[in-house]
Amino acid sequence: MILLCGIPSETPLAMVAQQLTELGAPFVMFNQRRFADYRLEYNIVAGKVDGWLELTGKRYELSTFTAAYARLMDDRLLPELSDEAEGSPSRLGCRELHDALTRWLEITPARVVSRYGSMGSNGSKPYQAQLITAHGFRTPETLVTNDPEAVRMFRRHHGRIIYKSVSGLRSIVTEFSEEDDSRLEAIRSCPTQFQALIEGLDVRLHVVGDEVFATAIESNGTDYRYASGNGDEARLSQIQAPDDVERRAVALAADLGLPVAGVDLMIDEDGDVYCLEVNPSPAFSYYEQHTGQPIALAIARYLSGREETQA
Repeated sequence: MILLCGIPSETPLAMVAQQLTELGAPFVMFNQRRFADYRLEYNIVAGKVDGWLELTGKRYELSTFTAAYARLMDDRLLPELSDEAEGSPSRLGCRELHDALTRWLEITPARVVSRYGSMGSNGSKPYQAQLITAHGFRTPETLVTNDPEAVRMFRRHHGRIIYKSVSGLRSIVTEFSEEDDSRLEAIRSCPTQFQALIEGLDVRLHVVGDEVFATAIESNGTDYRYASGNGDEARLSQIQAPDDVERRAVALAADLGLPVAGVDLMIDEDGDVYCLEVNPSPAFSYYEQHTGQPIALAIARYLSGREETQA
């Protein structure tokens, strides 16, 4: 039995559910919005996890779950809690349930895509960059600072630079401008990450176990994810990444403990490959819908233990 966790209508989760259905692989859904109807209880005895999960009156022994796919939203933001006061019984019960679930996901022997402990490296982009370079990828020269003059020196050295969040929270990658220079004093209370701008071809590798799905993205925007907001449309196409790049990406994801990962690359005009970051819970649906690559199927196969291994 496979456990899917999140909001059933969320596109990546829905696509994996559809593929599991077509594979005939049994699964159940932990629908976060139904938290009031769920119960979870477990204990650890002699190193073995024992317990049960009850979903709308039906109980499942935790030992029957062979895999789990978790795409949980912040439970504090669930619509069902919007009118609840801080510390209300509903909020506390919801939090306790989600806390128990995420703890179980960390310790279960089942396959988990992906454990929250493994996703932690994304919480610090500079730390993740060190892990990336250990696998032979280049990374853009980076400055993390709250010193405006250090930023100006960095910009004079590199000419064109970008800035983005240091943490794992999504931020819009933006090229530094004269307007930004005029408000640099604001970073004194908020250390910010600046990088040399690398021009070239954006490539997203989706790693699923030993499988790799490569997508080239052409866009005039600094951050192609938001290109449409500037009147530009990103153009996505399936490509074949060099074998050595694929091998390094698979090894990197495995070293990070991520069965599924989105590895963001930039290939410059000299053919040098830079790894910008690794997304530990990629919204692969955007890429699959534009290219037809069977990423959801690969995840479903991995969860069901029927994955294909690259030669």
